[in-house]
Amino acid sequence: MSGGLTVEGLSWSYGAKRALDDVSFRVERGRFCALLGPNGAGKSTLFGLLTRLFVTRQGLSGRGAAARIDAALDRLSMRERAEERAGDLNGGHRRRMEIARALIHRPDVLLLDEPTVGLDAGSRAALVDHVHDLCAQDGLTVLWATHLVDEVRDADRLVVLHRGRIAADGIAG
Repeated sequence: MSGGLTVEGLSWSYGAKRALDDVSFRVERGRFCALLGPNGAGKSTLFGLLTRLFVTRQGLSGRGAAARIDAALDRLSMRERAEERAGDLNGGHRRRMEIARALIHRPDVLLLDEPTVGLDAGSRAALVDHVHDLCAQDGLTVLWATHLVDEVRDADRLVVLHRGRIAADGIAG
């Protein structure tokens, strides 16, 4: 597979508690994949393990960094908020700023672990729209963990995680 994300045979335990049990799935490049499951299903454990695999040192400086910052702010309609402290932004703007920060390094895969927690319905819908646009327009592969079914669109890839195992895997619609 060229690009995208492949998870194959992933298991993880916290002592005697099995958090993930032989989890396998693929997300094609440029696709939005919703990882759906109730609290305690293993979504955050999966994200923690994947994050450790993806994080590397990526230093940027000078004009290159400034240009990427400007592009990320423009992409998420956050330029007018660029001088504000992140802690002073409302929840929806703070989440968009966090995504803009993540995009500065031009990742191939974006992992978002319940990014809409605490947002009102309008802010949640706007954030879901922005991230779907990133997939469609930029070819970004997104793994989006949630327990809210209204964040999943009919054409999205859907992986349902329950008690650390894949309960369903396919197209949502």
